[in-house]
Amino acid sequence: MDNTYWHKQTEEKPLFPDLLWSRPETKSKAGKLLIVGGNQHGFAAPAEAYNESLKAGAGVANVVLPSAIQKVVGGFFENAFFAPSTPSGSFSTSALSELLHHSSWADGVLLAGNFGRNSETAILLEKFLEDFDGLLVITQDALDYFLMNPKHVLERPNTSLVASMEQLQKLTTNVHFTTAITLGMDFIKLVETLHELSLKFPANFVVKQHQQILVAFKGQVSTTTLQDDMEIWRVRIAAHAAVWWLQNPAKTFEALTTSVVATDDQAHPQ
Repeated sequence: MDNTYWHKQTEEKPLFPDLLWSRPETKSKAGKLLIVGGNQHGFAAPAEAYNESLKAGAGVANVVLPSAIQKVVGGFFENAFFAPSTPSGSFSTSALSELLHHSSWADGVLLAGNFGRNSETAILLEKFLEDFDGLLVITQDALDYFLMNPKHVLERPNTSLVASMEQLQKLTTNVHFTTAITLGMDFIKLVETLHELSLKFPANFVVKQHQQILVAFKGQVSTTTLQDDMEIWRVRIAAHAAVWWLQNPAKTFEALTTSVVATDDQAHPQ
């Protein structure tokens, strides 16, 4: 196999150390992230994304939640906004204008999860992807909405999918990709498949197999060996990926790869 596209890093030896040493020094230059998620029965994902984005060094992070949980959330978020919700407490289709308004402020958007299962929310997210063309990271159950019709996310530029292996399997199966992805597939074969997948589609991919996190962008694949396994990983990794990407929009592969090894105790912009 010609694996010149495969780049390996560890937490001790990052592939792109220059990015670690060139962080923005002030919050005004550290970027603006919009986080969207939550429903009446939970908002753990947007809450985690909010906290992790600040750890990652975002200049400002705003959160949009469905209005049904406004009283529950209270002052949990410093910068929280609320968009129309359905009677069952998920985002309604009428929330589109709010999402687009806040997205126009942001340098990047993270669909963080806890959207629940709702037909109106499905329509909303599909329309949002059609109308918003900025940097977009999708993870957790936000990605579930596109598994049956994956072209909406796979063919969208400026899109990074932080996916479980199960989600990646469904995405590739439903788009009839040439190589079948299985949960227990050989690691080298997974690297090769992500290489091929990211050449065929403009979307970027971040997935995890055992203690390895893989990033794929335009045929390039990086693998990062973690010292300690993270069983619950998608929202945390997605938040860090979003911040590093919006701070380095012209260096997508480098940013996504570096976000995996960036530590929480770095100096943050003032």
